[in-house]
Amino acid sequence: MQRKKILFTSTLASTFILEDLKLLQKRYDVTHLRVTGVFAPFRILAAVPSSDVTYTWFATVYAFFVVFFARLFGKKSIVIIGGADASKMPEIRYGIWRSPWKVPLLKWTMRHAYQLLVVDPFLKTEIIRLARYGGENVSYVPTGYDPDRWKPAGEKEPFVLTVAGCHDRWRMRKKGLDILFEAARMIPDTEFAVVGMRSGLIDEVRESVPSNVELIPFLNQDALLPYYQRAKVYCQPSYTEGLPNSLCEAMLCGCVPVGSLAGGIPTAIGECGYLVPYGDAGQLAGALRQALLAPAEAGIRARQFVARTFTMERRENALQGVIEEATR
Repeated sequence: MQRKKILFTSTLASTFILEDLKLLQKRYDVTHLRVTGVFAPFRILAAVPSSDVTYTWFATVYAFFVVFFARLFGKKSIVIIGGADASKMPEIRYGIWRSPWKVPLLKWTMRHAYQLLVVDPFLKTEIIRLARYGGENVSYVPTGYDPDRWKPAGEKEPFVLTVAGCHDRWRMRKKGLDILFEAARMIPDTEFAVVGMRSGLIDEVRESVPSNVELIPFLNQDALLPYYQRAKVYCQPSYTEGLPNSLCEAMLCGCVPVGSLAGGIPTAIGECGYLVPYGDAGQLAGALRQALLAPAEAGIRARQFVARTFTMERRENALQGVIEEATR
């Protein structure tokens, strides 16, 4: 039996995107296009006719071209919504919907894609609000995580870990690092490690960061794993998130989670950690203290929750179901 052909497009090659690529390659003939630049629409146009269905990570302007050409050639299109593509937050300079000229393209894309798959339920609400339609084509399919890769190792150390890829101060605010630093000042006897800031940004902000916070540049996943395994507590104090990958990975490694009541963070933590209102440094500091004092069983529960709830098998089966329905 001939394998169905999928045109897989993305602007990035992030780990979570490549995970989807590997899942789909098990059953389908997948062509992956990295789409950037002015010639991307022509590359999309050339690739769509030979595919059975298109699969696109993030509702960008390039996704508009994918969905448009898919409809032109009678194909179904699937678009994955991750966060920034369902956000308009000018107060932190975040979200593609802040761009006025992109809004009509985004509305058309979301209304005319065969399926929009959101990684967290709150993103459906945002799509309905921003694109101003009923959201009939939106389904919740969370990302999946590998508990054999992300696993505990040895005893935990009493420090707080945060992973936040930041290239400027606006991104720091989106990740809630300003609130984290304020909380760190309130509990000077607690050590913090923040991983992922651009080296130049670290130099720029170092003098304003409390002395109990260590700033560490970007680390690849192999280098990041020991930090997850050592840290007793993982903190996600963000202004908004989709379903936070780093938070789920840390929980699989037995970290006790603390996060803000924002976006998909409550979905990831469930009842296995501590949730506080975004921006309340005092409550955040108190929750971090409680998490550091929590018994080892708290980290075990966090791991079990993510391993049970956000499985790779669940995502693979859901994606297969959507693709099979789209190609009947």
